[in-house]
Amino acid sequence: MEPGRLYWLGAIPRLTHAPRHFHLSTSPRSQPSIAARKSVDVTSLRKHVLDALEELKAKDIREIDVRGKTSIADLLVIASGTSARHVKSIADEVVKFAKKAGVMPLGVEGEQEGEWVLVDLGDVIVHVMLPRIREFYGLERLWTVGDRDSGMDAASAG
Repeated sequence: MEPGRLYWLGAIPRLTHAPRHFHLSTSPRSQPSIAARKSVDVTSLRKHVLDALEELKAKDIREIDVRGKTSIADLLVIASGTSARHVKSIADEVVKFAKKAGVMPLGVEGEQEGEWVLVDLGDVIVHVMLPRIREFYGLERLWTVGDRDSGMDAASAG
């Protein structure tokens, strides 16, 4: 058996070795390279996200630094919209501003319903929610548990 040749064993074709890598998309433009995505630093991307949120008048914008808490991102940005249509429009604007900055979103979830839209920009993840959804899930509380500031707030309130 020669390496890299296709052999028929029964009815199932078999390769003599596993491919080293594969691409899920045939379009080279569908996903930018890691190097291209990293060309925009977190500070610059943060500014673009905040500009987009302010452009469409998002409410209660909150930033949470999650470095050291998770490896999925460096910064979470949480904002509220006044209606499902407003939430969708804000998320679309974030995507548009990110693309102008040279960052292609890794994913956008929740656009159909419009109650909670997540825009994954790699190092920055943006959550745009209706106020009742935001209150119910309490992402700010979840991601700030154990932080010095949140502990002081709880102590002063009680």
